[in-house]
Amino acid sequence: MIPRNRIPTHPGQILLEEFLTPMNIPQARLAKHLKVPVQRINELVNGKRGITPETAWLLAAAFKTSPDFWMNLQTQHDLAKNRPTNALEAIL
Repeated sequence: MIPRNRIPTHPGQILLEEFLTPMNIPQARLAKHLKVPVQRINELVNGKRGITPETAWLLAAAFKTSPDFWMNLQTQHDLAKNRPTNALEAIL
């Protein structure tokens, strides 16, 4: 369920605070390991980019998680940020 009182944490912040920082992995090292530009990781960590399916697969392999974990974080964040302000009546 999507919380109504706050926007769920961006997956980039989860990546930074739950994986990179505790494991002492610099963004540049992760980027090199994933064979992606460091800018991609930096934009993700700074909330300027979202998790794509490709990135979800890469992070899942690197951190022994599932791609669903990363995609669900992104989906929950996106849905909360884009919640409509006006309720729409059901068509039925």
